[in-house]
Amino acid sequence: MVNFYFDTCIWRDYYENRIDKFKPLGEFALLLINKIFEDGDFILYSDFVVKELQIKYSAEEIKAILDVVGSKKQLIKVNISEIQAKEAALISKQRNVAFGDALHAIISRDNFALLVTRDNHFQLLLDIVDVALPEELI
Repeated sequence: MVNFYFDTCIWRDYYENRIDKFKPLGEFALLLINKIFEDGDFILYSDFVVKELQIKYSAEEIKAILDVVGSKKQLIKVNISEIQAKEAALISKQRNVAFGDALHAIISRDNFALLVTRDNHFQLLLDIVDVALPEELI
């Protein structure tokens, strides 16, 4: 079984059914979500993902976003420790990346998850976490 940690942009791609030029980002996200569950794998998320979603969406919309997951047993909320937050702050400062990006990378690493994202900033964190685009996994 494989763990996947979705960056907030992937949840938004799915929910808004976003398109980038000629790429159906929302469709790629949904196809990956379906594949993960068909394969018996897991999607992880954290309070930080929820916090980022709260910038744009209501509590009801966030519930709808996460409800795409048919089996709640395959959607796992992971905790964020104080140690992880401190490490993310340090990495953010040292590498000039957003705190949230560093935190997502650390959460993924510590939960043995593949980070699924479209954010190019994670290229600066490849020594911490493995990163993939949804379409690379479907």
